[in-house]
Amino acid sequence: MEKSVTSEDYKVLLACLKEAREGAGLTQIEVAERLGLSQSQVSKCERGERRVDVIELREWCRAIGIGLPAFLRTLERHLHQIE
Repeated sequence: MEKSVTSEDYKVLLACLKEAREGAGLTQIEVAERLGLSQSQVSKCERGERRVDVIELREWCRAIGIGLPAFLRTLERHLHQIE
């Protein structure tokens, strides 16, 4: 089993995260401020250089104004497209 951060599924997760942020009309700086992080940390997460755990994902979703369940439904749709 390959590490999740290098898997295609994880790449889809990151793409969905970025898409959700952009769809909310937010910059990395704005999300970083809401999360108490630096813009660099947000960028590293979006590029897959830093792993995002499920608790961080929940906070990220809150910061961009979507619920975790809604985000996960979108993620599942995207994942089914690559299967």
